[in-house]
Amino acid sequence: MSSASFSEQPPDDLALDQIGPALSRLRRRAPASSKDLSRNLVLNVIADAPGEMTVGGLAAEMGVAQPVASRTVAACIDDGLLRRAASQFDGRRTVLELTEHGEAERNRFAAEQRKAFLEITAAWSPEERVQFARLLVRYGADATAWSRTQATRRD
Repeated sequence: MSSASFSEQPPDDLALDQIGPALSRLRRRAPASSKDLSRNLVLNVIADAPGEMTVGGLAAEMGVAQPVASRTVAACIDDGLLRRAASQFDGRRTVLELTEHGEAERNRFAAEQRKAFLEITAAWSPEERVQFARLLVRYGADATAWSRTQATRRD
């Protein structure tokens, strides 16, 4: 569907059918290298985890195989973004933690994304920007909760 056809308000079903492609376009248009996208995802998943995060937990949260998560974690450790630590609850487990450098990179990514958001939505009213931002954050939180529920049902 061309962008010109979006100048008219689409019927509700058509709008709902466009959610998946729209989210895919958002991911592809992020102003970062693929390396940065992977790092940003890893850093955010670990920082947002409600408890300790392991490589296996990271793989599940990212929806990738454990070897993929392991390689990404190893690269982040090599770059000083993450460190491995003993679990505070089970000393046999190794958990992942952000370093100061990792937190700084996470903040840098967030600043770049905010700048891009402001540029992309420059023609929007301030109220539209804030409303969309709030709804997108809510969608992300609800999607995380839904995903965890789905994973529990599969287990």
